[in-house]
Amino acid sequence: MAKPPQLIASVDMGSSSFRMIVARVEELHGQSQIYLIDSLREPVRLGAGLDENKNLDEPSQERALLALQRFGERLRSFDADNVRAVATNAVRVARNSATFIAKAEAALGFPIDVISGVEEARLVYCGVAHQLPVGQGKRLVVDIGGGSTEFILGEDYEPLAMESLYIGCVSCAQSYFADGSIGARAMKNAILSARREVAVLRRELKEGSWTHAIGSSGTARALAEICISNGFTEHGISKAGLEHIRAHVVEAGHLDAITLNGLKADRLPMMPGGLAVMIAVFEELGIEQMEVTDGALRQGLLYDMLGRRHNDDMRELTVAQFIHRYKIDPVHAGRVRELTETLFKQLVRQRPVLKEQLPMLNWAAQLHEIGLAISHNGHHKHAAYMLSNADMPGFSKREQNQLATWVLAHNGKLAKVGSLSDTPLHWAAPLCLRLAALFLRRRDNDPMPAARLTLTEQGVQLSLPKSWLQSHPLSQYSLETEVDQWAKIGLVLELVARRS
Repeated sequence: MAKPPQLIASVDMGSSSFRMIVARVEELHGQSQIYLIDSLREPVRLGAGLDENKNLDEPSQERALLALQRFGERLRSFDADNVRAVATNAVRVARNSATFIAKAEAALGFPIDVISGVEEARLVYCGVAHQLPVGQGKRLVVDIGGGSTEFILGEDYEPLAMESLYIGCVSCAQSYFADGSIGARAMKNAILSARREVAVLRRELKEGSWTHAIGSSGTARALAEICISNGFTEHGISKAGLEHIRAHVVEAGHLDAITLNGLKADRLPMMPGGLAVMIAVFEELGIEQMEVTDGALRQGLLYDMLGRRHNDDMRELTVAQFIHRYKIDPVHAGRVRELTETLFKQLVRQRPVLKEQLPMLNWAAQLHEIGLAISHNGHHKHAAYMLSNADMPGFSKREQNQLATWVLAHNGKLAKVGSLSDTPLHWAAPLCLRLAALFLRRRDNDPMPAARLTLTEQGVQLSLPKSWLQSHPLSQYSLETEVDQWAKIGLVLELVARRS
C-alpha cells in the first residue's frame, strides 16, 4: 500500500492580512518538492488596530482570533511538527503582544513564533528564491507588508544582505490617508516620508550590483494587477505605471471615487499607502521595472521547515557565525556542549519529553561565553542581552529569549531567573549547563568524574565519586554552593558522594 503524501502548512500573521497555505511534500532522489493544495486569506488588518500606546485594540484582536479559529479548523488533523505559524511587525511592536499571542495560540491550536524583521526578510527570500530559476545573477527582493518593508539582496538561494524598515501599506495609509481622502500634498508627503526611510539603505543596496528587482507579497501583486489590467504596463510594475496610478488616485481624491481595474475591494483601504511606499522604493533606488512573484513569507516557512528536517538548519549556521564573530573559544565551547549534552541525556532517559529541548541547549552551551566579547565582569548578563536583541537568522523571538534565559542562568545567582521554577522541566536544561561550566572551569583536559543525574520528586540528585570530591575541594565547595542556589528558588539539588 502506497504511503500517503506528507502535508505541511504555514500561517503568516501579517500586519495587513493573515494567510495560510497547505502543501504536499514529494520526495524524489533525496530532494523535496512542495506542491500547494490549499490556501486561505483573511484581511485582518491587525496593524490598523495599534493604538497610540502601541497596544492591539480589542476589535483587531477579535478579527485576528476569529481568522485563526477558521485556520485552526482546517489544520485540526495536523501534527504540531508539520505546522509553522509566525507573527510579524504588528505583533513585534505591540506592547500587549504576550497576552495576544497566548489567546492566538489557543485559537489556532499551534505555537506561534514572533519573528524579527531580519528573520522575516530571510524567510521571504527563501520563499521567493524557490519560485524563480537559478542563474539569473543578483536580485533585489522588496516585500512591502502592512507594517514593515523587507529588502533582500541575494543570488540563487543565498541571501547576501537583509534589512527591514518600519514602513508598510497599513501604517502609511493610517498616517496620511486615514479618513479616505487622497490629496496631492498628502501623497507627496507620504512618498517623501517613505523615501527618508529607504535612503538609509540606498548606498548598501545600490552598491550591491543587482541586475533585476523582484516584488513579493500582497502590495506588489496588487499594484502589478492594476498596472496590467489598466494597460499601464505589459507585465510586473513599471515606474511609469506607478505614476499613472498615482495620478488617478489623486484625481479621484477619495477612496470611494477610485475606479481602477484590477483593484480588489479588500485591498482598497491599504492601496494608497502601499503605492506611496512602492513609489518611494522606485525613486530612491532608481528602479524602472519590477517583476512580481507569488513566492513570499508563507512559502519560505515551508521550505525552512523542510531544511530543518534535512539537517540544513539556518540556526546551526547562525551559531557558527556568532562563535567566529565574537571570538568564542570553540574548543572550550565544544567541551561544555558535549558535557552538557551527556548530563542532559541522563535526564532525557527518565523524562523523554525533555528531548525536544536538546538542540536549544546545545546552542546555549556553544554560546554561553559570548558575553566575554564585552567584559568578563557580568559576562552572562551581557550574553543574555546580546542573545535577546541580536539579529539571529533562523531563530524566533521566543527561541532567542529561551537561549538568553538559559545562558543568563549558567553563571551567578539564580534569583535573576527564578521564573524557571515556575516552568515545569525548563530548569533541567540550565541545570546541566551550569554543572558543565562548573566542572570545566579550569578549562583543562582532566578526565571528568562519572556524574550521575537522577530526577526525584523534589528535583534532581547529583551523585559523584567520593574520592573525586575529596581530590577536588574547589569543585566540591562550588557544588555545595550550587545546592544552596537552587534551594533559593524553591528547587532541590541533592549532592551525594558515592564510594565508586
